[in-house]
Amino acid sequence: MSRISLAFKSFFAILFGHGLPEQVAQAFGYTRKSEAKATPAAKPVPEVRASDGALQVLSILQRDARLIDFLMEDIGGYSDDQVGAAVRTLHEQSRTTLSRYVTLRPVIDGVEGTATRVESRDPNTVKLLGNVPADGKVSQGILRHRGWRVENVDLPKLSPNQNMMVLAPAEIEIE
Repeated sequence: MSRISLAFKSFFAILFGHGLPEQVAQAFGYTRKSEAKATPAAKPVPEVRASDGALQVLSILQRDARLIDFLMEDIGGYSDDQVGAAVRTLHEQSRTTLSRYVTLRPVIDGVEGTATRVESRDPNTVKLLGNVPADGKVSQGILRHRGWRVENVDLPKLSPNQNMMVLAPAEIEIE
């Protein structure tokens, strides 16, 4: 479009109260083209990996019970009384933390050491021990471990910029 036609178009548009036409404003660089208007870039959705939940549970157990500190410590130089006292505290704190975020139920709600009927043949649910027949068909056995099943998991939501590879930050005291 020529400058003269733009000038006439602008003059009459402004004269009759319509303001500067978009086409004229674009021609002189007063506004951006509507296609070129910047739209806010969508924030990338953080990738959720299968290991994040496991690392989060480990991080929570470290935060609340210092589980990793205990497991990574060489306890060979401590007396049984010292280890026992540490384990008692660790057990209480870990159990409280675990029950806060994960609801667990036994796979078989029975008394360990008693005769139990074998109702499930699913190897993920029941593990047969001892003199198991080749065909695996048994009707009862002695319950050695009740097993555990997760009924509910209620972990806190992960922060998008949380580095799951850092289970516990280093702590520095400033004096």
